[in-house]
Amino acid sequence: MGVYSIIIGLIFVINIALAISIIFLERKDPTSSWAWVMVLLFIPILGFILYLIFGRPISNRRIFKWDQRSRMDVKKAVQKQINAIEDDAFLLNHDDLKKHQDLVYLHLRNDNAVYTDNNGVDIFTDGHEKFEALLEDINRAKHHIHVQYYIMRSDGLGSRLANALIRKAKEGVCVRLLYDDMGSRSLKKSYIKKLKEAGVLVEAFFPSKFIINFKINYRNHRKLTIIDGEIGYIGGFNVGDEYLGMKSKFGYWRDTHLRVIGDAVQSMQTRFVLDWNQASKQKIPYEEEHFQTISGGNIGMQIVSSGPDSEYEQIKNGYIKMIMEAEEYIYIQTPYFIPDESLRDALRIAVLSGVDVKIMIPNKPDHPFVYWATMYYCGDLLGAGAEIFIYQNGFLHAKTIIVDGRIASVGTANIDVRSFRLNFEVNAFLYDIEVVRRLMVDFDKDLAHSTQMTKKLYDKRSIGIRFKESVSRLISPVL
Repeated sequence: MGVYSIIIGLIFVINIALAISIIFLERKDPTSSWAWVMVLLFIPILGFILYLIFGRPISNRRIFKWDQRSRMDVKKAVQKQINAIEDDAFLLNHDDLKKHQDLVYLHLRNDNAVYTDNNGVDIFTDGHEKFEALLEDINRAKHHIHVQYYIMRSDGLGSRLANALIRKAKEGVCVRLLYDDMGSRSLKKSYIKKLKEAGVLVEAFFPSKFIINFKINYRNHRKLTIIDGEIGYIGGFNVGDEYLGMKSKFGYWRDTHLRVIGDAVQSMQTRFVLDWNQASKQKIPYEEEHFQTISGGNIGMQIVSSGPDSEYEQIKNGYIKMIMEAEEYIYIQTPYFIPDESLRDALRIAVLSGVDVKIMIPNKPDHPFVYWATMYYCGDLLGAGAEIFIYQNGFLHAKTIIVDGRIASVGTANIDVRSFRLNFEVNAFLYDIEVVRRLMVDFDKDLAHSTQMTKKLYDKRSIGIRFKESVSRLISPVL
């Protein structure tokens, strides 16, 4: 027996062992498990390599380590609110929101997400407006600036942000920048060096320590900025010229981002501190300056995080709960629509129960397989009676869900398996009729720039397109 045969035999045995491990030991959902088993069995050598890079589960050890004082403060606040709901003594800021306290309760128990009701919110759907506001807030910072993005580029917008951070660092403001190593892989070393030399503290999340990054599949998709513990930004915009509509491939970039003033910023700060302390040896200590108590309005909000380290899929569970509570309508905007069976069933049941379900997706792909899988699943719900709209005025990147004009979710999580199980995400869940009305106005404006996908048009798809959709659907659990 030759060396080659021995190696092939060994790989085959390892693949069988991995397949057994995936089925019986790993906590993957059945669809994803069988997808990886098929990859390992039918393309043994390549499948083995792909699994090492993309399929290995993340360690069960605690990734994010809480400061003991911070943890106790959050636990006390959460338990107090849980007790109030159980004693029927919990008050939302409007009588019409009473029915949604079950959603608040879910997030309290599922994610220790404290409910705050003293927040003011500005909504940005245009990159120019969002970044002008952000740079203005950064310019006024006195104590600290915490910035976190999935994608950062060394282009025009990236340079403007860097210059603003450098200027504040030289003034003595503590500036921290956290970026995802994979998402920001095009970020130039000279860009980072310039920041560090000016005194900006810079860290990468899950950087590659070897030639192959074995954590490449687990990315930090969160976008947060916290300024002086008083102002917080959360939403879908990354840092790059394309987010200002300056790349012809995408055209106008339609996203949704929130500027928040109020106690919800404390939850955003906690999220940033946990992420930073995971990535850096220079830990952020628990300081009162980081957690300011300030009122910006009367909007109710919970900041909810999820990730592959979580026991539960917190944001997905929140989406499903919102769908279950809908009586009149559900409006969804997402660049990628690849729901798992539970979310698909929830939407289908809502449609068949008479709820008006509208789903808006982009008219162009930034990831072809994801786009064709999105078209397949939209067609599936179209058959159940949902309305599907294709946004035509550029690229739609917003991750927004609106239910009955009373509650909404805005954040970083797409409706796909990657966001629910592989990425570290963060969303704001909003409980307020006025702020949700503003989101509704934006949705209605987008409808005017969209075309409706009809069942008749969908059924006329060519064999080539149907083939692309079918292949993309089959591999969607591992996209």
